Amino acid sequence: MPLKIGFKKTSAIKDAGAKSEAQEKAKDRKVILIAENDLFLAELLTQRFLKDGYEVVKTDSSGALLGLIKKSDPKVLLLGAPKLDDKDSLEILKKVRASYDKKSLPIVILSHSESDEDAGKSSELGANLFLAEAYTEIPQIIEAVKNIAGAAVKPIEQAKEEGHENISGTMSVDSAESYKTTIKLKAQIEKALVSSTELSLISLVDNLIEYAFYARASDIHIDPSDDKMMARLRIDGVMHDAFVFPKKSQLAIITRIKVLAGMRTDEHQMAQDGRFKAQIKDGSIDIRVSIAPTYYGENCVMRILAEQAQKLSLETLGFSAEDIKKVNRAIGKPYGMILATGPTGSGKTTTLYTILKKLNTKEVSIITIEDPIEYSIKGIDQVQVNEKTGLTFAHGLRFILRQDPNIIMVGEIRDDETANIAINAAMTGHLLLSTLHANDAATALPRLIDMRVEPFLISSTVNIIIGQRLVRQLCVNCRVKKELDDAEIQNLKEFFPENLLKAGAVFYTHKGCDKCGGTGYIGRIGIHEVLEMSDEVRELIMKHANSSEIKIAALKNGMVPMLEDGFKKAEQGITTLEEVLRVFHE
Repeated sequence: MPLKIGFKKTSAIKDAGAKSEAQEKAKDRKVILIAENDLFLAELLTQRFLKDGYEVVKTDSSGALLGLIKKSDPKVLLLGAPKLDDKDSLEILKKVRASYDKKSLPIVILSHSESDEDAGKSSELGANLFLAEAYTEIPQIIEAVKNIAGAAVKPIEQAKEEGHENISGTMSVDSAESYKTTIKLKAQIEKALVSSTELSLISLVDNLIEYAFYARASDIHIDPSDDKMMARLRIDGVMHDAFVFPKKSQLAIITRIKVLAGMRTDEHQMAQDGRFKAQIKDGSIDIRVSIAPTYYGENCVMRILAEQAQKLSLETLGFSAEDIKKVNRAIGKPYGMILATGPTGSGKTTTLYTILKKLNTKEVSIITIEDPIEYSIKGIDQVQVNEKTGLTFAHGLRFILRQDPNIIMVGEIRDDETANIAINAAMTGHLLLSTLHANDAATALPRLIDMRVEPFLISSTVNIIIGQRLVRQLCVNCRVKKELDDAEIQNLKEFFPENLLKAGAVFYTHKGCDKCGGTGYIGRIGIHEVLEMSDEVRELIMKHANSSEIKIAALKNGMVPMLEDGFKKAEQGITTLEEVLRVFHE
C-alpha cells in the first residue's frame, strides 16, 4: 500500500478548496454499472472496461441495483436480460426509469434473446440500446457502451489509488472469448438443424467440432436411435447432451465425417478409424475418428486432440511440490524406468508428454512409440503402432533401440514381451517412460512380476511410479464454503483416514452458474501419488510381496497416497470430497 502523507489544514478556505477538488474528481469519474446474472460474461466485460480506464461496479442482485446506482453514480447501466436473478429485466428497467431518465442514466440491454419483440419492448420502456448477445461481438459491446458513456476516461491506476472498493480483478481473455464463441456457434447450429441443404450440413459438422473445442470437450459422440440422432460431449470427463439431430440427417452427417477422415463412404457394416485436421477460428486441431455399425445405423466418436500438453507443466497438472522433487530426481537420472499408472482416461499420457517436454533438449535423442500419437511434439521422433504391418509395441521397441535414442516413451506396456523389452532397455542406458494399467502405484510392481519380468530387474530399473486420477475443478465463480457436521464426518470415516477428519472442518461445494454451465466445475486436475524406490521396497519386490505390503513401505518412505492428495485439494477448494470419492468408487 502506498504511504500517504497528510498536512494539517490551516484555514477554512483550504477546507473549501479541498471539497471543491473532491467534487471535481467525483464528477470526472467514469463508472460502468454491470447488472448481469452471467458472472463469467460480467467478468469479461469488467476486464475490458478496466483496461480502457473505466471503473466498474458489478451486481447480480435486482434488490441491490437501485442502491448501487445511487451510490456509484454510473455513466451507463449495462443490464442483462431477460432476467436479473429471478426478476424480469423489463420490470427492472421500468422501475429504474421511474427515477432516472435516458439522459441522466443511459441503459444498455444485453439480452440472451434476439427477438424483435424484446427489442421493441426494451425501447418502449426507455432503453437507450438493445444488444442481442449471441450476435454481438465483445468489442462491439464495449464500443457501444463507451460511445454512450463519453470518450473521456480516468486512468485505472488513479481509480485504484483512490481505493474504489468495487474495482474488479482481471481474468483470462482466452477463456472468456471461448465462452462467447460457444454462444454464437450454438445459435448457428440450431439454425442449421432447420435446413437440410448440402451447404448447411457441411457447416453444421464444422460448427459442431468448433463448438465442442471451445466448450472444452475431449470427445464428441454422435449416437443414433430409432427416431433421432443425439450429439453428446464429454466435458471434464462427464457426458453432456448437446444437440438433437433429425434422423433423416444421419447418413449425410456420417458421410461428411467419413469424407473428412478419408474413410470409405460405401462401407456401412465395418468399423473404421480415421483422422483429419479441422480448421477453427484460432488455427487447426487434430480430430481422431472412430465409426462403428450399431443397431440403428453407424455411430461416430470424434476425439479432439488439442495440443494442450505443449502448454502444461507438472505444477499445472496438480503435482505437489514434494512430488515434483521426486519426479525431477527420477528424470535427472541417465537411465531407468518411469511409469504412470491409473485407469483409462486418468491423464497418464498427458503426464508423460509433460515430462518429455521437460526433457526435450538438443543434447538428447527422444523417440516414442504410441497408439495413437496423441500430440505432435517438435524435436521428437514419434512412431505410430500399426498392427496390419506388424509394427506392435514390442516390435517397434526393438526397432527403436537400433535408432540410438537417449530417451524412449512406450505408449503402454500391454503384454509380457513389451514389458521385458522395456525393462531391458531401461537397464542398458536408456531412460524409458511408459504407462501401465494398475489401480495405484504399489500395484504396478506385482503387475510387472505377473508379466514375467524378473524381480531383480524390476528393483534395479524402476525409478518412480506415478499413480493418478483426474478430478473436476470447482468453478471459482460459484464455489461456496461448507462446514461438515458430525454426521457427515462420521460417514466420511468409511473412506478417509480418521486423522484427516476433524470436527468443524471446512470444505467447499458449488451452486452452479452460467460460467460453468450449471455443473459447478470447470476443467480437471490430477490427484497423484509418487512411489520412489527405496531399499525396503526393493527387498519386498525380491520377496514377491503383495501391493499392500509395498504400499505400507512406500508410505513409511514419504509417499502421500492419492486419496490424501485429493483430500488436501478438497480442503483448498480446488475440488470437492464428492468428486474425489467419485473417481475412486464410481
